[in-house]
Amino acid sequence: MRIERGTTTHTDEEVIAATRIWLERAVIGLNLCPFAKTVHVKKQIRYAVSGAQSQEALLADFLSELRALQGSDPAKVDTTLLMHPRVLGDFLDYNDFLELADAAVADEGLEGEFQVASFHPHYQFAGTRPENIENCSNRSPYPMLHLLREASISRAVAAFPDASRIFERNIDTLRRLGHEGWRRLWVD
Repeated sequence: MRIERGTTTHTDEEVIAATRIWLERAVIGLNLCPFAKTVHVKKQIRYAVSGAQSQEALLADFLSELRALQGSDPAKVDTTLLMHPRVLGDFLDYNDFLELADAAVADEGLEGEFQVASFHPHYQFAGTRPENIENCSNRSPYPMLHLLREASISRAVAAFPDASRIFERNIDTLRRLGHEGWRRLWVD
Protein backbone atom coordinates (compact mmCIF):
# COMPACT_ATOMS: atom_id res chain seq x y z
CA MET A 1 0.00 0.00 0.00
CA ARG A 2 1.19 3.53 -0.73
CA ILE A 3 0.55 6.32 1.77
CA GLU A 4 0.19 9.96 0.71
CA ARG A 5 1.94 12.37 3.07
CA GLY A 6 1.87 15.91 1.78
CA THR A 7 3.10 15.60 -1.79
CA THR A 8 5.16 12.48 -1.04
CA THR A 9 3.94 8.91 -1.31
CA HIS A 10 5.16 6.26 1.15
CA THR A 11 4.73 2.49 0.99
CA ASP A 12 4.09 0.39 4.08
CA GLU A 13 7.73 -0.69 3.87
CA GLU A 14 8.88 2.94 3.92
CA VAL A 15 6.63 3.71 6.90
CA ILE A 16 8.14 0.75 8.76
CA ALA A 17 11.69 1.71 7.73
CA ALA A 18 11.20 5.29 9.00
CA THR A 19 9.80 3.91 12.26
CA ARG A 20 12.77 1.57 12.70
CA ILE A 21 15.19 4.46 12.16
CA TRP A 22 13.30 6.53 14.75
CA LEU A 23 13.38 3.60 17.17
CA GLU A 24 17.11 3.02 16.67
CA ARG A 25 18.26 6.64 16.68
CA ALA A 26 15.90 8.29 19.18
CA VAL A 27 14.23 5.71 21.40
CA ILE A 28 17.23 3.38 21.71
CA GLY A 29 20.01 5.74 20.65
CA LEU A 30 19.09 8.39 23.24
CA ASN A 31 17.94 5.71 25.68
CA LEU A 32 14.51 7.33 25.92
CA CYS A 33 13.12 3.89 26.72
CA PRO A 34 15.66 1.63 28.39
CA PHE A 35 13.41 -1.38 27.70
CA ALA A 36 13.26 -0.99 23.91
CA LYS A 37 16.72 -2.25 23.04
CA THR A 38 16.12 -5.80 24.28
CA VAL A 39 12.94 -6.41 22.28
CA HIS A 40 14.51 -4.75 19.23
CA VAL A 41 17.66 -6.89 19.36
CA LYS A 42 15.59 -10.04 19.92
CA LYS A 43 13.31 -9.05 17.00
CA GLN A 44 10.23 -9.26 19.23
CA ILE A 45 8.57 -6.13 17.85
CA ARG A 46 5.74 -6.48 15.36
CA TYR A 47 5.53 -3.54 12.97
CA ALA A 48 2.03 -3.12 11.52
CA VAL A 49 0.79 -0.40 9.20
CA SER A 50 -2.93 0.34 9.16
CA GLY A 51 -4.46 1.51 5.92
CA ALA A 52 -7.40 2.94 7.88
CA GLN A 53 -8.77 6.27 6.78
CA SER A 54 -11.37 6.57 9.52
CA GLN A 55 -11.36 6.18 13.28
CA GLU A 56 -13.77 3.25 13.00
CA ALA A 57 -11.44 1.38 10.63
CA LEU A 58 -8.45 2.17 12.83
CA LEU A 59 -10.28 0.86 15.89
CA ALA A 60 -10.98 -2.38 14.01
CA ASP A 61 -7.29 -2.67 13.06
CA PHE A 62 -6.29 -1.88 16.64
CA LEU A 63 -8.54 -4.66 17.97
CA SER A 64 -7.16 -7.08 15.40
CA GLU A 65 -3.58 -6.26 16.44
CA LEU A 66 -4.49 -6.47 20.12
CA ARG A 67 -5.99 -9.95 19.63
CA ALA A 68 -3.01 -11.04 17.53
CA LEU A 69 -0.63 -9.89 20.27
CA GLN A 70 -2.69 -11.68 22.89
CA GLY A 71 -2.52 -14.89 20.86
CA SER A 72 1.19 -14.68 20.15
CA ASP A 73 4.07 -16.17 22.09
CA PRO A 74 5.77 -13.29 23.98
CA ALA A 75 9.15 -14.81 23.18
CA LYS A 76 8.36 -14.21 19.49
CA VAL A 77 6.19 -11.06 19.60
CA ASP A 78 6.41 -9.08 22.81
CA THR A 79 5.03 -5.76 21.58
CA THR A 80 3.36 -4.20 18.54
CA LEU A 81 3.83 -0.81 16.90
CA LEU A 82 0.70 0.04 14.92
CA MET A 83 1.42 2.96 12.59
CA HIS A 84 -1.62 4.66 11.06
CA PRO A 85 -0.39 7.31 8.61
CA ARG A 86 -3.73 7.97 6.91
CA VAL A 87 -5.83 8.82 9.95
CA LEU A 88 -5.51 10.98 13.08
CA GLY A 89 -2.83 13.28 11.70
CA ASP A 90 -4.19 15.98 13.99
CA PHE A 91 -2.74 15.45 17.46
CA LEU A 92 -5.88 16.51 19.35
CA ASP A 93 -7.99 14.02 17.38
CA TYR A 94 -5.35 11.38 18.02
CA ASN A 95 -5.30 12.20 21.72
CA ASP A 96 -9.08 11.82 21.88
CA PHE A 97 -8.82 8.46 20.10
CA LEU A 98 -6.59 7.14 22.89
CA GLU A 99 -9.66 7.01 25.13
CA LEU A 100 -11.34 4.73 22.58
CA ALA A 101 -8.25 2.51 22.44
CA ASP A 102 -8.10 2.23 26.23
CA ALA A 103 -11.83 1.49 26.35
CA ALA A 104 -11.38 -1.22 23.71
CA VAL A 105 -8.68 -2.87 25.85
CA ALA A 106 -11.13 -2.85 28.79
CA ASP A 107 -14.05 -4.07 26.65
CA GLU A 108 -11.92 -7.01 25.50
CA GLY A 109 -11.30 -7.89 29.16
CA LEU A 110 -7.58 -7.21 28.70
CA GLU A 111 -7.08 -4.43 31.24
CA GLY A 112 -4.10 -5.37 33.37
CA GLU A 113 -2.77 -7.55 30.56
CA PHE A 114 -2.12 -4.92 27.87
CA GLN A 115 -1.74 -1.16 27.69
CA VAL A 116 -1.32 1.43 24.97
CA ALA A 117 1.52 3.94 24.74
CA SER A 118 1.11 6.91 22.43
CA PHE A 119 3.42 8.44 19.81
CA HIS A 120 2.64 11.08 17.20
CA PRO A 121 4.60 13.46 14.95
CA HIS A 122 3.00 16.42 16.76
CA TYR A 123 2.94 14.98 20.26
CA GLN A 124 2.51 17.58 22.97
CA PHE A 125 2.48 16.94 26.69
CA ALA A 126 -0.10 18.84 28.73
CA GLY A 127 1.28 22.11 29.99
CA THR A 128 3.93 22.42 27.26
CA ARG A 129 4.19 24.54 24.15
CA PRO A 130 4.40 22.76 20.76
CA GLU A 131 8.04 23.78 20.32
CA ASN A 132 9.21 22.44 23.71
CA ILE A 133 11.95 19.89 23.12
CA GLU A 134 10.61 17.44 25.72
CA ASN A 135 7.67 16.71 23.40
CA CYS A 136 10.17 14.96 21.12
CA SER A 137 10.34 12.02 23.53
CA ASN A 138 6.97 10.91 22.13
CA ARG A 139 7.28 12.23 18.58
CA SER A 140 7.37 9.49 15.98
CA PRO A 141 7.51 9.76 12.19
CA TYR A 142 3.84 8.70 11.89
CA PRO A 143 0.91 8.51 14.29
CA MET A 144 1.35 5.28 16.22
CA LEU A 145 -0.26 3.14 18.89
CA HIS A 146 2.19 1.02 20.86
CA LEU A 147 0.62 -2.11 22.31
CA LEU A 148 2.52 -3.41 25.34
CA ARG A 149 2.21 -6.46 27.56
CA GLU A 150 1.80 -5.46 31.22
CA ALA A 151 3.87 -8.48 32.34
CA SER A 152 6.78 -7.35 30.18
CA ILE A 153 6.57 -3.83 31.57
CA SER A 154 6.54 -5.17 35.14
CA ARG A 155 9.63 -7.32 34.50
CA ALA A 156 11.48 -4.44 32.82
CA VAL A 157 10.61 -1.96 35.57
CA ALA A 158 11.71 -4.43 38.27
CA ALA A 159 15.06 -4.86 36.51
CA PHE A 160 15.65 -1.16 35.94
CA PRO A 161 16.73 1.01 38.85
CA ASP A 162 14.79 4.25 39.24
CA ALA A 163 12.28 3.45 36.50
CA SER A 164 10.08 6.22 37.91
CA ARG A 165 12.73 8.74 36.83
CA ILE A 166 12.74 7.77 33.13
CA PHE A 167 10.50 10.69 32.14
CA GLU A 168 12.63 13.22 34.04
CA ARG A 169 15.82 11.75 32.60
CA ASN A 170 14.33 11.99 29.08
CA ILE A 171 13.55 15.67 29.59
CA ASP A 172 17.12 16.29 30.73
CA THR A 173 18.52 14.34 27.75
CA LEU A 174 16.40 16.22 25.24
CA ARG A 175 17.12 19.62 26.76
CA ARG A 176 20.87 18.91 26.58
CA LEU A 177 20.47 17.71 22.98
CA GLY A 178 18.36 20.70 21.94
CA HIS A 179 16.47 21.19 18.69
CA GLU A 180 19.63 21.26 16.58
CA GLY A 181 20.83 17.97 18.06
CA TRP A 182 17.39 16.44 17.48
CA ARG A 183 17.50 17.56 13.82
CA ARG A 184 20.98 16.05 13.41
CA LEU A 185 19.62 12.64 14.42
CA TRP A 186 17.73 12.51 11.13
CA VAL A 187 20.56 13.53 8.79
CA ASP A 188 21.87 10.56 6.84
